[in-house]
Amino acid sequence: MPVKIEVDGYSGYKLNERPCRFVLDGHEYQIEAILDQWHGPNSAYFKVRASDGNLYILKYHTFSDEWSLEFYRGAPGE
Repeated sequence: MPVKIEVDGYSGYKLNERPCRFVLDGHEYQIEAILDQWHGPNSAYFKVRASDGNLYILKYHTFSDEWSLEFYRGAPGE
């Protein structure tokens, strides 16, 4: 089940063009790399590697202007 999260995003040509950092369970994570991104109906998805070395898929809901965590995978050897 998706988890609502706080995300600071870069807004250039459009609002929340890409995520820069996010807060999950009170911890702030910097996004080190955007590995992939794709669009769905009324949403944008970002597969990112965060400062903790883990992979996350973040979803931006364009109509509600909200973010959610859709997937998490720990770093190898974790």
